[in-house]
Amino acid sequence: MSILRTFSGLLAALLATSPVYAGKLAIVIDDVGYRPTQENQVLQMPAAISVAVLPNAPHAHEMATRAHQRGHEVLIHLPMAPLSKQPLEKDTLRPNMSADEITRIIRDAVSKVPYAAGMNNHMGSAMTSSLPGMQKVMQMLDHYNLYFLDSMTIAGSQATRASAGTRVRVIKRRVFLDDSQNDADIRRQFSRAVRLARRDGIAIAIGHPHPSTVRVLQQMLAALPADVTLVRPSQLLNESQAIDPRPILPGALKASPVRQPAKFRSIGVCKVKTVPVPASYAVQVVAESIADSSLVQTLGASFSGLTF
Repeated sequence: MSILRTFSGLLAALLATSPVYAGKLAIVIDDVGYRPTQENQVLQMPAAISVAVLPNAPHAHEMATRAHQRGHEVLIHLPMAPLSKQPLEKDTLRPNMSADEITRIIRDAVSKVPYAAGMNNHMGSAMTSSLPGMQKVMQMLDHYNLYFLDSMTIAGSQATRASAGTRVRVIKRRVFLDDSQNDADIRRQFSRAVRLARRDGIAIAIGHPHPSTVRVLQQMLAALPADVTLVRPSQLLNESQAIDPRPILPGALKASPVRQPAKFRSIGVCKVKTVPVPASYAVQVVAESIADSSLVQTLGASFSGLTF
């Protein structure tokens, strides 16, 4: 009937111009400061891609400054002690360090990585699982007004608990993009991050400036689904990160095991309950519902003799 077609057309136009629910995806590239060639390619990507800079890397100040100038968010990628026995890098935070020593290291890192908005851990399974150690870290992050992105190199991280009583916001990594540097594996991990963002509302993925990671990101970002928005980590500070234990999809990849992020050889709240659907499908469902309603049926009978 004419009146229903007119109403449905108006409804479709309204929904088409209304914002569609979107998942939020943040991508952080760690270990910046050692590979200017690949890192400059990262800085050519959308400004929402963020970089985490190692304070003692030879190009730390240069790359942090360049990233900021291009509109990218900068984090301090601070070395923290792992549980595994291995040589520690210069100024690696350890659980048994004094507050004064932690203060010195973080103050030095802030001076070497200008424009930092937050900090995340490089390795760190031993340090982040220490509540007393992380409480000292949070006191300093509070002083510098930095958020903390927990790389989640261990499931028992105490970062969130340690932030209690401070102004520090803690957010958590969900996906490592390049535990494997195989292109196909990185694509699968990127797709997993997209599915998590769609299902849970937000997701944070961490990668590294490996040639394969840069190559895959260049391809995948160009085809990012319209219902997923690329955001900076700081845009997720007020979002709930409740973890949904359900599998993403039948047959989907299993969650990445908790492990140390890749290292360069050169260095030793409202829970989201809505489910996004295509706008076209939403229009169809609403239009069919309206068409079957008693009100529209009554109007149709009343105006059956009229034309519009």
